[in-house]
Amino acid sequence: MKYSIIVPVFNRPDEVDELLESLCQQTVKDFEVLIIEDGSIKPCKDVCDKYADILALHYYAKDNSGPGQSRNYGVERASGDWVIILDSDVVLPQNYLQAVEDELSKNPCEAFGGPDAAHPSFTPIQKAISYSMTSFFTTGGIRGSKKAKLDKFYPRSFNMGIRRDVYLELGGFTKMRFGEDIDFSYRIVEAGYQPRLFPEAWVWHKRRTDFRKFFRQVYNSGIARINLEKRHPGTMKLVHLLPTVFTVGVIGLLLLSCFYPCALVPIILYSILIFVDSSRQNKSLYVGLLSIPAAFVQLMGYGLGFIESWWKRCILKQDEFQAFEKSFYK
Repeated sequence: MKYSIIVPVFNRPDEVDELLESLCQQTVKDFEVLIIEDGSIKPCKDVCDKYADILALHYYAKDNSGPGQSRNYGVERASGDWVIILDSDVVLPQNYLQAVEDELSKNPCEAFGGPDAAHPSFTPIQKAISYSMTSFFTTGGIRGSKKAKLDKFYPRSFNMGIRRDVYLELGGFTKMRFGEDIDFSYRIVEAGYQPRLFPEAWVWHKRRTDFRKFFRQVYNSGIARINLEKRHPGTMKLVHLLPTVFTVGVIGLLLLSCFYPCALVPIILYSILIFVDSSRQNKSLYVGLLSIPAAFVQLMGYGLGFIESWWKRCILKQDEFQAFEKSFYK
């Protein structure tokens, strides 16, 4: 077996159905799928049973421990030479594994990652959120683009591959609840391996389906950035600070606008930029309009999480588990 595809799942049976359906369409067939049910209230076993005679599919149910530990659980039971980590909310084009095969044949490596995109069938909010997570004007293009722009490329767990022997050598994912994929990528590089971006091995990634859930996701990502810097000193780059600068700037401009309305001009100009760029990319004025709040949620959610983590970890000197025990480590 060449590839073992590991998918941790938490209360997403419908999304697993779509992912498994897309795996049935792969032109490369030398793979197994391991679905790890991470303490779900809404299990996906019935969905997996539909594909039991079509795919080399293994379903495991376990107590909730978070996605990182669930991936480790799956890898321990995998048999492939390569481990491919996917999120349950992705769908694969039929040539995904062929693209991986082509890249590995052309230029072998020990680890890789691929970009993501919004499927035409996604809702307008999903497309707006996808734009906000991948646009140069929000994230510097370091997430989901076909080439990293403002930072070195590090694979992320929605679309990540690694040789199984290297995975086991490094011990897989740690017990970090958020940012565990970047932590793993840093450890891959620190061990002397060089992950590569496979630009054609892309996935359709749904991400969150509403702005409330999206805010919580990016807020946790902001928290994770300080934790990552504590674990890997020197890894924080300018691009990681920009959302916090943006957040402080927007709050400052809003307060200043109470006395000087013209202070809103930079916010308005940025909103117009997002609207025009997203409308052009998505070919939809409505998605362009929704991309404005999506961009502000993405940047300010991350920025506020960053500030909370900075205060607890750097000012109050709490360790990671003490600072976020109530939220993450119950």
